[in-house]
Amino acid sequence: MPNAYDLIETTWITLPDGRRLAARMWLPRVQTPVPAILEYLPYRKGDGTAPRDETTHRVFASEGYACIRVDIAGTGDSEGVFDDEYSEQELSDGEAVLAWIAAQDWCDGSIGMIGISWGGFNGLQLAYRRPEALKAVVSVASTADRYADDIHYMGGCLLSDNANWGSQMFAYQSRPANPKNRADWREDWIKRIAEMPFMAADWLRHPTRDDQWKHGSVCEDWSAITAPVLAITGWADAYVNTPSALAANLTAPAKALVGPWEHRYAHIAKLDPADFHGEVLAWFDHHLRAEDNGAQDLPDYRTYMQEHFNPTMQNKPRQGRWVAEAQWPSPNVRDRVMYLGADGLSETVTPGQRVVRNPATLGQAAGYFCAGMRFENELPGDQTADDAMA
Repeated sequence: MPNAYDLIETTWITLPDGRRLAARMWLPRVQTPVPAILEYLPYRKGDGTAPRDETTHRVFASEGYACIRVDIAGTGDSEGVFDDEYSEQELSDGEAVLAWIAAQDWCDGSIGMIGISWGGFNGLQLAYRRPEALKAVVSVASTADRYADDIHYMGGCLLSDNANWGSQMFAYQSRPANPKNRADWREDWIKRIAEMPFMAADWLRHPTRDDQWKHGSVCEDWSAITAPVLAITGWADAYVNTPSALAANLTAPAKALVGPWEHRYAHIAKLDPADFHGEVLAWFDHHLRAEDNGAQDLPDYRTYMQEHFNPTMQNKPRQGRWVAEAQWPSPNVRDRVMYLGADGLSETVTPGQRVVRNPATLGQAAGYFCAGMRFENELPGDQTADDAMA
């Protein structure tokens, strides 16, 4: 039977330097301490992610987890000044938040982190730092390499989303705290605007894989993560590489789940919604409550093999079937290297020249590389015409 819980719209977490972070909490009405689930974002707990939070934390709280949704410093209702994505301030504050949660009388000291995109990133990044209370992570649509596999640069090439995302964050972060929660909201708002970084320009100053991008890239030392990780993404998402990379390289327990979904939690995806709650609860029940529920015995890699008989840009279910590999890397999968030569692709390196001229219209049917974030129906359509010109 689901547990009753209390929703606390705003509570304050005081950091070691005196700044306060704002948190929204769902606390089960139970007599004994329980494990906790943290989601840590810059997207405004009071309005930005509030509708989505009701579809996740409410469910987890009814299953007996204390759920805490925290605004990063300088965002939402939290005090301080925001400086950059995944900054040292953000991650050290996150460690303090974890310690604060573990010390509360309603928490038994075991905490899991969950998040999609930004929250998927910093869940892995905090696990990399090994805070004592962080016992398990569910990371959705994230990256292990901030330079090679994010929205700034890919293959050494600047992505248009570097400017797109930087501009969106600039607008997003320029909003004030809720006056109901902050008597100093006006002064704080002016300070936020005055000191807000122009991140798109800041990121442009780092066109190579330097310390800016190595910071927060957990691939720098796979062995640093000791907390078990369930990594989830969808084929319509930009972040398709991380689950397989984590399952292949982490020394901690790691499982990969790749469905047909766009850049959303799977239970609210428009491409075949799935039992996201069941996956998350099974993972946390095993690693935070020590329940022998089979989560540890799942295949290392589960994925939805899509069959594009009728490709469409519309957000609707994809045809296909679920497959799995017990081990990852799998003995059933091998790499095949092909070389470009004068006569096309071959298994061996061949000399010669090939001039390639593609029309500027090539790729019109390719869709947006991270579908589902801003607009509807951004998926790849019928690319037959593109193939003919490639």
